[in-house]
Amino acid sequence: MCGIAGLWASDLNQQEISSIVERMANTLTHRGPDDGGIWVDETVGIALGHRRLAILDLSAAGHQPMVSASGRFVLVFNGEIYNHLEMRQQLEARGLAPSWRGHSDTETLLAAFEAWGIEKTLRKTVGMFALALWNRQDRQLTLARDRMGEKPLYYGWSRGAFVFGSELKAIRAYPGFDNPIERRALALYLRYNYIPAPWTIYAHLWKLPAGSWVQFAAEEITAHRQDRGAVMAYWSLREIAKTGLETPFNGSEPEAVEALEALLRQSIKGQMVADVPLGALLSGGIDSSTVVALMQTQSSQPIRTFTIGFYERAYNEAQHAKAIAQHLGTDHTEWYLTPKEALEVIPQLPWLYDEPFADSSQIPTHLVCRLARQQVTVALSGDGGDELFGGYPRYFLVVSLWRRLSSIPLPLRRVVARGIRALSPRTWNLLYRIIEPLLPRRWHQRLVGDKLHKGARLLPLSAPEEIYFQLVSLWPDLTAVVLGTQEPATLLRTPSEWLNCSSIEQRMMYLDALTYLPDDILVKVDRAAMGVSLETRAPLLDHRIVEFAWRLPLSMKIQGGQGKRVLRQVLYRYVPKQLVERPKMGFGVPIEDWLRGELRDWAEELLSEASLKRDGFLHPAPIRQVWQEHLSGQRNWQYRLWPVLMWQAWYRGMSAAC
Repeated sequence: MCGIAGLWASDLNQQEISSIVERMANTLTHRGPDDGGIWVDETVGIALGHRRLAILDLSAAGHQPMVSASGRFVLVFNGEIYNHLEMRQQLEARGLAPSWRGHSDTETLLAAFEAWGIEKTLRKTVGMFALALWNRQDRQLTLARDRMGEKPLYYGWSRGAFVFGSELKAIRAYPGFDNPIERRALALYLRYNYIPAPWTIYAHLWKLPAGSWVQFAAEEITAHRQDRGAVMAYWSLREIAKTGLETPFNGSEPEAVEALEALLRQSIKGQMVADVPLGALLSGGIDSSTVVALMQTQSSQPIRTFTIGFYERAYNEAQHAKAIAQHLGTDHTEWYLTPKEALEVIPQLPWLYDEPFADSSQIPTHLVCRLARQQVTVALSGDGGDELFGGYPRYFLVVSLWRRLSSIPLPLRRVVARGIRALSPRTWNLLYRIIEPLLPRRWHQRLVGDKLHKGARLLPLSAPEEIYFQLVSLWPDLTAVVLGTQEPATLLRTPSEWLNCSSIEQRMMYLDALTYLPDDILVKVDRAAMGVSLETRAPLLDHRIVEFAWRLPLSMKIQGGQGKRVLRQVLYRYVPKQLVERPKMGFGVPIEDWLRGELRDWAEELLSEASLKRDGFLHPAPIRQVWQEHLSGQRNWQYRLWPVLMWQAWYRGMSAAC
């Protein structure tokens, strides 16, 4: 795993461009502490920079930037190509291989680009990556990213130069960087907790979407067009899902379980290859437990596993992870967090995530990565199982809610919603306290007014997709929150781009796999891990498993109000059912309580009317109202407040750095 950076600016001399690209690359030392290098072509003004975390071929033969055997191509590469030895064999069998200098996957990629061209090579890869390839002969720069978006790649324009990097901090290191805040991206962030691709928080900078590549020629750079370029897909989840639904798996469920286990074994075996210590992140859930179980069956030594625990029982899964580790015989390490230790991470988040990002599980994710890095350099994880096999509770909730709502006439639902909103949450809470002693104990609820008002948002909706959108939205009316902008269209607001199928569950899984997975889950894990120089790998995101999952009938994923059916059947072969069968918890932290307690002073300062007015991006009134309602205990607004706080902390940190 590594960090890459580069620029293309024809008006700089070699000394200037060398100094700048080295500075850009060195901002990524946490991604690559083992080695660094730069390559410059002064004749066209292009420079490539690299920071290396040595995983395969620890020798100098793996040094980057790397030049191809013919001298035509120069590559900087972040990631792992798990099938690169097979690709070498194919090249050798056809007489297309050079005299190998080492055994790095970077050298394999270069030889493949020479022999097969760019798109064919990308299609042949099995791996995770972000790369920049310079074609010296044609004077073309190619940027490419892996199929599911495991590795990040930002690119765009700053002060007339074309710039790119693994993280925005590398681009901000370009001298005089002054790209303005993109208010439309800020609006999207406040809705979703993250900024969806291709947007970034800065104008004129973009994320390269997963599964795509883009090329820039010399004439485009010298013309300073300052656009995204013609982004091309070499792999399309939409096409994979469409094909899978049209040609479904026609075997029995036991046959599906057998096929899935074979694919998982293949993926995990490939991802266990490393020249450094390797382990796994174990939460005790279905996904990570399956990965660890299959790792252990393919290892002659106990696999090292790592878990974070919480003293707050509502958030703690550590005891379940420990039981699974003991059953499988792993070398298990767990660390129980105190609130103080978790809170100490918060000031680091703006630097770590590099643009506003508000999935609060970023805190324990970073800490479990820090724990793992004390013993290993590579850790496998279970990311991707929910999106592929139907694991998120919202998949069941949307279907259940729509079944109930659709049985009630829409006009009546609208009347009921208006009636609920006619009384404040505080009033509903007071009324409930009066009747609570008369109710059976199983009907006792906390924050009844809060729940009723949330339910009132759903009552007037006229389609299950609208319920899904409400569930993934944090601030419903962004024009009332973000100053001077309109929310732009995204995939989630463009029904014509959705998967055409009869199952709302499949449509939600598809949308999550294209948005929430690459732009939230994988961003969270990448930054949390690379911040401590840990490489994480996600075997469930092997594209062959993704393609197989989309061929499975829905009944093999979701059945009886429970997801991941075939994945569970694989796990039950190695772990007793009673060790893993429990409600899904996620990986959260008690933000609701912290905002009323340990974080109150910090939050109050960031959310003060004076701070919000001074920064000039957000309307103070709705934010102040939400903050006061949260402090009073009548509403739980953690999911609206945390993104505002993370934005304020990020913006303040970036302003101070400038």
